[in-house]
Amino acid sequence: MRFSRIVTPLLCGAALTLGLGAAAPAEELRLGFIAPMTGLFAQVGKDMSDGFNMYLEEHGNKLGGMDVKFIVEDDQAKPDLGVTKAKKLILNDKVHMFIGGVLASTGYALAPVSTAEKTIYIPSIPAADDLTQREAGKYPYLIRTGWSSSQPNHPYGQWACEQGYKKIAIVAADYAFGYEQAGGFQKAFEDCGGKIVQKIWPPLGNKDFGPYIPTIKADADAVFSLMVGPMAAQFPKQLRGAGYKKPILGGGTSYDEFALPFMGDEVAGDFSALQYSAALTTPANEAFVKKYRAKYGKVPSYFSESNYTTAQLIDETIKKAGGKWPGAEQFVKTMQGLKIEAVRGPVSFDELRNPVQNIYIKKVEKKKMFGYEKDELWNTVIKTYPAVSQFGSYGKEAFLKQPVYSREFPPCKNCE
Repeated sequence: MRFSRIVTPLLCGAALTLGLGAAAPAEELRLGFIAPMTGLFAQVGKDMSDGFNMYLEEHGNKLGGMDVKFIVEDDQAKPDLGVTKAKKLILNDKVHMFIGGVLASTGYALAPVSTAEKTIYIPSIPAADDLTQREAGKYPYLIRTGWSSSQPNHPYGQWACEQGYKKIAIVAADYAFGYEQAGGFQKAFEDCGGKIVQKIWPPLGNKDFGPYIPTIKADADAVFSLMVGPMAAQFPKQLRGAGYKKPILGGGTSYDEFALPFMGDEVAGDFSALQYSAALTTPANEAFVKKYRAKYGKVPSYFSESNYTTAQLIDETIKKAGGKWPGAEQFVKTMQGLKIEAVRGPVSFDELRNPVQNIYIKKVEKKKMFGYEKDELWNTVIKTYPAVSQFGSYGKEAFLKQPVYSREFPPCKNCE
């Protein structure tokens, strides 16, 4: 199997004109795409590239009128390898931009390459908060099309408080993404009057939650969990298997459509929050789900939608530039000014180049959707928070005065 794949369109043939010789071929838009095509996150990488490729194919392998040369590089979800691949794409393949990565740590590794080489970087998946917050000034060629880690969890924490939860225990993967997801939830939940009474940090990639489950405080009304990869399916299965009956409030990746096919009925009734759900009952999403499923044999995940929408945003940016490459600085400026209707809903950008978008509170339900015959697990949208920025209801100035969410912040003042 080839993991560095180049899709090259036919360039315009040389048209001879009397006295002028051969016409120059139209400039092609060279896109580098970095994703884990092998290793633990290989299926995530496939979802990413499938989403982008589907948009390309729908538009005749053109974006904004420009022919596209799409070069996929496998980083195996390793930040150092991602840097090597990014430099190869810039120096050897002369790409106009590079897109992708999965882990927050990969995003932080790739962003300085973008600055040093004055080449656009679009993190379609890496959600590390500070890429578009306190560190944004360091990365003028970076514009994010996905989300920041804590963004969905400010409204989510508020929602949980409004449901009447008073005390919640956090069980989240022990790395930056887990801290930022948990931190956003804790900040909003406690500002509303709730209490986080416990924080448990299983290591990234943990398979056995047996040592952690008995330690969950009995007086907590619910568990907030943030799991990624195989952890997402294992945690609720083991928790319910141990007899835990209280609600589970999952971070966005805990119940994403990437994970749902590997889950059983034990997750029915659990909640999560994210900027996309495959169960959105809009004409645009229904069409997207049906086409994606027919083409790839599965329901699209947020990894799929995020990269499909990234292709759409590039398409609209090049259109506004008259079908020609406008230069890196102008490209970023133009994309930042866009307001589009994406599959996920309305998308625009804030002044630090992070999307402003709907956040959906979702409940896992087993039911039929979109005319499919079988009952399946879907993320039913039960509440929509429109036009949510990465700063939530706090505002940019006030939000950026606090430290980045971490293992220590917000402090667990109600933990014993």
